[in-house]
Order: sequence, then C-alpha cells, then structure tokens
Amino acid sequence: MKRFHVHLSVSDLAQSIRFYSTLFGAAPTKVEVDYAKWMLDDPRINFAISTRETALGVNHLGLQVEAAEELGDLEARLRRAATAVLPEHGVTCCYAVSDKYWVTDPQGVAWEVYHTLQDAPVYGSYQPVQHIREELTAPCCGPKAASDAARGCCT
Repeated sequence: MKRFHVHLSVSDLAQSIRFYSTLFGAAPTKVEVDYAKWMLDDPRINFAISTRETALGVNHLGLQVEAAEELGDLEARLRRAATAVLPEHGVTCCYAVSDKYWVTDPQGVAWEVYHTLQDAPVYGSYQPVQHIREELTAPCCGPKAASDAARGCCT
C-alpha cells in the first residue's frame, strides 16, 4: 500500500509543529531538533517538515511504499515517465534508512519514491533537493558520465 509523502522546508520548527498538529488533530510521530513527521491514516500521508533548506515551502513530494516489490513497480513507472531517474540504495536521510528513486516532473518538482528499511538515530547524508534537481537535469553523457548509467542515460 502506498502513502503520499510531502516534505516542507520551514523556518521555525516549533511554530510549524504547533500549526500542523492543530491542523491534523495529532501530534507528530517523530520529532528531532531539525525535523518532524506525521504518519497519518486520514488522509493517508507521510507529512514531514524540516529546517534544512533555505528555500521555504514545498521541498519535494513522493510516494512511500511498504514493500520492496512495490518500489520495483514504481521504479519501472518512473523510468517510463521520466528521462532521468536517480537511484539511492541504503541511504540514511530524514532519520531513516531507505531505498529510493528520484525524478523531477515536467515543472521541475522533485519526487521521490521510497521504501523505508529502518529508523536511524541521525538525519543522515543530506543532499539539498536543489542538488538532486541539478543532477537529474544535467545533460546525459556529459561530465558526470559515471552517474549517467545510474540515471538511465547513455545505456
């Protein structure tokens, strides 16, 4: 089963936690010094906020899956829909270890599809979403040829 994911960049974590807890009628399921997350069933969403980005607002959107098979299905869909797909396997980010794939939609919005493997005690190796956008939109077979194969370029 899939869960819609929204990640917002915020300037004041405490103020945002108060706002979204009131809006959702629920406290976050995870709170860290720079991050909070709500795993809601109504609506079925993984809603996260963090103070890691300087650009405020929608950081990225995504779909979280519960099984590796579902992730494989979504990866195949992404490869049909997008010219470049950036895979990340066993990456620690957002206080969790996940396998994931990134794409950008035609408007440049970053999307991730991912399967969480386990919780992590640290935020992890953070790449700003702008870096991911740049990686995905770099010309294929260019200076980053080593990453081109992973993105589905030059194959």
